[in-house]
Amino acid sequence: MYLIKNAHVYAPEDLGIMDVLIGGGKILKMAEELPEEKSYGVEVIDGKGKILMPGLIDAHVHILGGGGEGGAKTRTPEIMLSDITTGGVTTVVGCLGTDGCTRTMTNLLAKAKGLEEEGITTFVYTGSYQVPVRTLTGSIMDDLILLEKVVGTGEIAISDHRSSQPTQEDFSRIVADTRVGGILSAKAGLVNIHMGDGVEKLRYLRTLLENSQIPPTNMLPTHINRNRALMADGIDYAKNMGGYIDLTTSYDSAFPDPEEVKASTGLKMALDAGVPADHVTFSSDGQGSLPVFAPDGSFAGLGVGKVASLYKEMKDAVLKDGVALSDAVRAVTANPAFLLKLDNKGKVAEGKDADLVMADAATLEIDTVLAKGVVMVSEGKAVVKGTFEK
Repeated sequence: MYLIKNAHVYAPEDLGIMDVLIGGGKILKMAEELPEEKSYGVEVIDGKGKILMPGLIDAHVHILGGGGEGGAKTRTPEIMLSDITTGGVTTVVGCLGTDGCTRTMTNLLAKAKGLEEEGITTFVYTGSYQVPVRTLTGSIMDDLILLEKVVGTGEIAISDHRSSQPTQEDFSRIVADTRVGGILSAKAGLVNIHMGDGVEKLRYLRTLLENSQIPPTNMLPTHINRNRALMADGIDYAKNMGGYIDLTTSYDSAFPDPEEVKASTGLKMALDAGVPADHVTFSSDGQGSLPVFAPDGSFAGLGVGKVASLYKEMKDAVLKDGVALSDAVRAVTANPAFLLKLDNKGKVAEGKDADLVMADAATLEIDTVLAKGVVMVSEGKAVVKGTFEK
């Protein structure tokens, strides 16, 4: 059991200075002052000068690695536990990307189970870029209903030269099947949608909302900040159609793109334009490849996404772009928890999972990370490491 004393709690709402008691993987009690009962084996953690927020939820991580756009040697490696936890992330949703051939659903599920055994919470999407969707059971609905870790479909690629060029009908059927599978399994039924540089932008999503009864909560288009035109379309979609948008935090400085909008800046732009604060999320695209293509479509270079970028962009949104801390925290905690229907995640509240991040109040540098009530990071260093980490 742990008793965190005198931390400034952002739940993500600003709750002021509080004490937080943790036990059995849950938040047991919160109050302005709680007694220190050392006789019960409670370890006290000094939270003075620190902020306490929910553990981050990264809804788009290539936990198996990704890539291959430049051949087999460019397949990025699997992720390690401390790559996740040192970035303040305690829940990840694993996905396949361009490669649905050498990266498979069985591999993805096994990796997710392994990370869960090592101490964090994991889920997966069924499928990859490809349409028809490659599932484990042969059906999107069956995967959602029968496989516990499957919470949606993705990442389905549209408006991209690497996609299967699905039709509007193809796309609508995927979203419809995912929604019904979610309803029948009491899960999110969320479609994670890879947005490319194509001129179609969010047209498929707009058409579906205009011509069906499916709500926008079943679709999360990601990489919205990949260029300024798509960013503008995403802001309009979220503001005027009630849609939800996801900004990617990984950015490779070795291959800078002047058209790309930093996630921190994109959040500021969206909020200033009138997008509700609960309609924007961040995800890292962690361990995925960040390919660069020449104008003729040929492969030009490759970087690797980092889960740590999720917290960095959240921090930059506050310290560099002037976003309120509660709004920045919401984008990486409560908002993805809502869309993924993770009722015990994304909040600092009694009865919720003890997934917590404590950081310096001035610099926002991470000090302590707890996942399911276990200290994974202390003084910024991983104290629990993955099975094959040194």
